[in-house]
Amino acid sequence: MKKMSRNVLLQMEEEEDDDDGDIGDVPASRPFLTPHPHLPSSLVLENLGQTIISDLGSLESQQDFRTPEFEEFNGKSDSLFFNDGQRRIDFVLVYEDESRKETNKKGTNEKQRRKRQAYESNLICHGLQLEATRSVLDDKLVFVKVHAPWEVLCTYAEVMHIKLPLKPNDLKNQSSAFGTLNWFTKVLSVDESIIKPEQEFFTAPFEKNRMNDFYIVDRDAFFNPATRSRIVYFILSRVKYQVMNNVSKFGINRLVNSGIYKAAFPLHDCKFRRQSEDPSCPNERYLLYREWAHPRSIYKKQPLDLIRKYYGEKIGIYFAWLGYYTQMLLLAAVVGVACFLYGYLNQDNCTWSKEVCHPDIGGKIIMCPQCDKHCPFWKLNITCESSKKLCIFDSFGTLVFAVFMGIWVTLFLEFWKRRQAELEYEWDTVELQQEEQARPEYEARCTHVVINEITQEEERIPFTAWGKCLRITLCASAVFFWILLIIASVIGIIVYRLSVFIVFSTQLKNLNGTDPIQKYLTPQTATSITASIISFIIIMILNTIYERVAIMITNFELPRTQTDYENSLTMKMFLFQFVNYYSSCFYIAFFKGKFVGYPGDPVYWLGKYRNEECDPGGCLLELTTQLTIIMGGKAIWNNIQEVLLPWIMNLIGRFHRVSGSEKITPRWEQDYHLQPMGKLGLFYEYLEMIIQFGFVTLFVASFPLAPLLALVNNILEIRVDAWKLTTQFRRLVPEKAQDIGAWQPIMQGIAILAVVTNAMIIAFTSDMIPRLVYYWSFSVPPYGNHTSYTMDGYINNTLSIFKVADFKNKSQGNPYSEQGNHTTCRYRDFRYPPGHPQEYKHNIYYWHVIAAKLSFIIVMEHLIYSVKFFISYAIPDVSKRTKSKIQREKYLTQKLLRENHLKDMTKNMGVIAERMIEAVDNNLRPKLE
Repeated sequence: MKKMSRNVLLQMEEEEDDDDGDIGDVPASRPFLTPHPHLPSSLVLENLGQTIISDLGSLESQQDFRTPEFEEFNGKSDSLFFNDGQRRIDFVLVYEDESRKETNKKGTNEKQRRKRQAYESNLICHGLQLEATRSVLDDKLVFVKVHAPWEVLCTYAEVMHIKLPLKPNDLKNQSSAFGTLNWFTKVLSVDESIIKPEQEFFTAPFEKNRMNDFYIVDRDAFFNPATRSRIVYFILSRVKYQVMNNVSKFGINRLVNSGIYKAAFPLHDCKFRRQSEDPSCPNERYLLYREWAHPRSIYKKQPLDLIRKYYGEKIGIYFAWLGYYTQMLLLAAVVGVACFLYGYLNQDNCTWSKEVCHPDIGGKIIMCPQCDKHCPFWKLNITCESSKKLCIFDSFGTLVFAVFMGIWVTLFLEFWKRRQAELEYEWDTVELQQEEQARPEYEARCTHVVINEITQEEERIPFTAWGKCLRITLCASAVFFWILLIIASVIGIIVYRLSVFIVFSTQLKNLNGTDPIQKYLTPQTATSITASIISFIIIMILNTIYERVAIMITNFELPRTQTDYENSLTMKMFLFQFVNYYSSCFYIAFFKGKFVGYPGDPVYWLGKYRNEECDPGGCLLELTTQLTIIMGGKAIWNNIQEVLLPWIMNLIGRFHRVSGSEKITPRWEQDYHLQPMGKLGLFYEYLEMIIQFGFVTLFVASFPLAPLLALVNNILEIRVDAWKLTTQFRRLVPEKAQDIGAWQPIMQGIAILAVVTNAMIIAFTSDMIPRLVYYWSFSVPPYGNHTSYTMDGYINNTLSIFKVADFKNKSQGNPYSEQGNHTTCRYRDFRYPPGHPQEYKHNIYYWHVIAAKLSFIIVMEHLIYSVKFFISYAIPDVSKRTKSKIQREKYLTQKLLRENHLKDMTKNMGVIAERMIEAVDNNLRPKLE
């Protein structure tokens, strides 16, 4: 390598900047990163401001660049080291050689080359070692391998407050309370002879001046590959490469976005289908594929420790949460299936459904038209099949299941907190002392100087208080606009329902000769199914558009840290998705059929469209249909995207490279041709699961099979995500994480809302309360004629009578005069009949039902909330055993550090005492002589 004694930054004020945006800019006079790893760690982020060279002139005169040496590929396809076989590859940068690009933009290519050379030169100045190798399959591509030597790793481990081993953990693990079931859990667990358990250590934040206190048996193994990659990425994302208008450009992300580099990633350690022939390779990718991602391991527990070791805590905590959620769904699915079977087996005993289907009851009840002019009178018994299906879901089991799910979701969240606390201890993130660094994009905008109220020292912020208020206002307005857009789409679906119902009513009334079609395809059913499908398509389209909009809004908002960024984006995306996915369900559950008036005085939407009515059995079955289509469609669509899309993209890539398939390719080139993971990593995986969690909890009273569908989907989702990460995507940069972030309070909010929605579904969407009121009050005197409590006569009692002649109140006369000689028709409501002093006013039954519904909601909510809060109080977030372990480890760690410190002091004092005695002895000896 060419030698150089100073750092390099390009001064290119006279040239246009061809990068996109200003993310990655920082004032050139501001400190940003250490210029050399041998500096004290306290000065690591404070000294780069002195390394800027004011002007480097033309490229030909720049002899200060330090460039990586080019080495030929040595033919070892599984090697993870430089050609010398000693230095491990911690990161790989890929670029296209500008001199071999097929383009006429020589000026642009020259600028890109200068920026890249300055960047690589500064990487070398910061202590990293680089080695370049040309591609075996495409000689235009160059792979720059990055290695962090020991001194660099130690310096930045201290800067990043990375916890490292002090001594082996000698705390004994207690045996399981379910020792008799060990044979069963052993079948489900990963074979320890294949994936060996990780040795546990006491750890502490690394300090270079106390290096002797740490458990360093082998320097090459002290920092594992995941930690090495994380440290190198920390450096890559902060090194500068250009000065323009007194603003420094920096960071590998900006260079990749602007096309100067084509990719930057850490390496997988081997091929996933077979073990590496290199004895230095740990074969962790192969083990993950065999014991985790392969379909034959679908019944086994996840090797969470190996996942955490290979991909980092952030991905490990996701799979731990998803696995725990799936385990808890098993209980909910069993209870849900039991409630479904209860309804299915008892549907033949459903009295009100028998009345609907009976030819002498439902067959003789003429129902009023459900729209103006074009809709016919219809017989109640055409809804016979839907009423039978409704008996399955609208049963006593629904009430039991709704109460159970209100308690289940609390148990899930509380026990997950305990499990999360255990993982924090096991994965050493209990006291995550890493002070999260500000995002480079945030630091780039820090141009305003203010006085910190606490330290009374100057600090830089990106904008003033007024600027912050302006950004918050604009971001909130943008989010509100998109939510209104979703609501507008929902209104469009409602208008579609109202208009197309007229068409279906007109067309289906001409199918009198085809009874099977009329038996299963009523106008209400056809409208509901088509509207649900269209609603799902609109949801997916708006979802795709809003994802980009939400990222743009969050980038404009400029959160300080990556955690703040993800939390802000999480709230925006979830708020949008909540309205997007659930609005149609809320409409069907709580608005459809609730404000329709009566046939003589219907309610109109927009003054034109007559409001929708529910089936005589209510809207519960339609809500079930909507949930089934959206949940099922979403699961199928997501799995297609997650499985087929990366597989097809990689297949296309292999097809284009088939001409060079006989050549041996190195590990870094194989990984380069895999798919890159999105910038937001696991964000969309979390979002998908939280939306599903909402469907499982918010509307479960209408669809007890929802937990079963979610369980099946999640069992596949775990393995699909594992397969995708292990085989189809480049290795992600490992990241630390203590918990699942903003998703935890979101789930808690859903859990609280779920109690209300399920209580209201049972009260207002199902017919359970009206049936109970009829059974206990209106089937017997003084309101009923039966001598004992019964459901006989329920249908006749809940359908009000309307006089057809009263349609002539319309200015155009009676629109139904040509549809038969019917004098009266029935409609779903509780109103007095014509001729009554209060005709068409709500009757006493209506007020009894309303009182019962409100009472039910209050009682159910208070009951479930009381149980929820009691469970939350009774189950601590951290178990006593885990607390004891944490305190014990903290005590032993502090004791160990103190003892080592005393030993060092004693040793030093002994050396000093010996020197003093020797000096005194040397002074006295001449006098005695």
